Amino acid sequence: MRAWLLDSFNGVENLRLTDVPDPAPGPGQVLLGIKFAGLNPADAFLAKAQYPAKPVFPHVLGRDGVGTVLAVGEGVTGIRTGDTLGILRCDAGVESWGTLAEKAVIPAVSLAHVPPGWTPEQMAGAPLVFLTAWQALVQWGGLPPAGEVLLVTGASGGVGVASVLLGKSMGLTVVALSRSASKARHLLELGADHVFDPASPSLRKDVLAAIAPRKVDLIVDSVAGPLFAQVVAMLGYGGRISVVGRSGGPVPEFNTASLFFKRNRIGGVAVGDYTPEGAQAAWTEIVRRLESSGKRPVVDMVFAFEDVKKAFDRLSDGPMGKVLVRVA
Repeated sequence: MRAWLLDSFNGVENLRLTDVPDPAPGPGQVLLGIKFAGLNPADAFLAKAQYPAKPVFPHVLGRDGVGTVLAVGEGVTGIRTGDTLGILRCDAGVESWGTLAEKAVIPAVSLAHVPPGWTPEQMAGAPLVFLTAWQALVQWGGLPPAGEVLLVTGASGGVGVASVLLGKSMGLTVVALSRSASKARHLLELGADHVFDPASPSLRKDVLAAIAPRKVDLIVDSVAGPLFAQVVAMLGYGGRISVVGRSGGPVPEFNTASLFFKRNRIGGVAVGDYTPEGAQAAWTEIVRRLESSGKRPVVDMVFAFEDVKKAFDRLSDGPMGKVLVRVA
């Protein structure tokens, strides 16, 4: 089979496409012929040793994907050759070879059927970002109360779009941040109540005026950087911020005293904490909520398998939704 190999922590720009032996499923595993693979910022971070994983080289990136079952290992039940399945959270693309290959071995407990009415492309890029967004929203003690204000930074990215859609399904007022006017329009179409440019010098004033007399109750932040202090300052009493990423770089000179008197809380999000059973349960609820709201995952662009490096460039530029690679 063909696969994109990472030979060292030298970045996705040094991936190489080559032929490698076909893998075979072991006990409890399934061999998928990959149709579509979804890219995530975590792939690029891992390729530069900026992710807590140390795979054996050469390594194959790719944590999301949809494929056709080619073979099943010993002990696998309920899955048949020819089934089309998507991958939930597992070690594929992290410690074991992932989906930027024509075939991948996946634990059977980490596979799910494509929901009715979804395209394979929608399924290919959805699980990791929606599971991440779900954890970011519920990690503070369950569903946030309806009517609370949710602020989403980097709202046009994969986790951002998922947070907007899930937040609306929970009855939250959603404030999205995006630098692009066209993406802002798309976010409003997805259900965001307000969209603001994070580069605006009056950002804090504008957001608080739009949601007055409330303050922000919950933030899903995938940007960090200089914006972090500004968004924390918008939190009301007891406000929480779930930290998903740091696309904006390190946070400069953050004053922790800003947390004291409003009893604000900051918590990291780690999708790796899901057990297979936990991921399946969360995914079932995510799909139910999307079905009830009539929403679907958003696909930005689909690239040819030979154009994986261009796909990573698109991911770095800032997509509207998920960037996919057509493998088969």
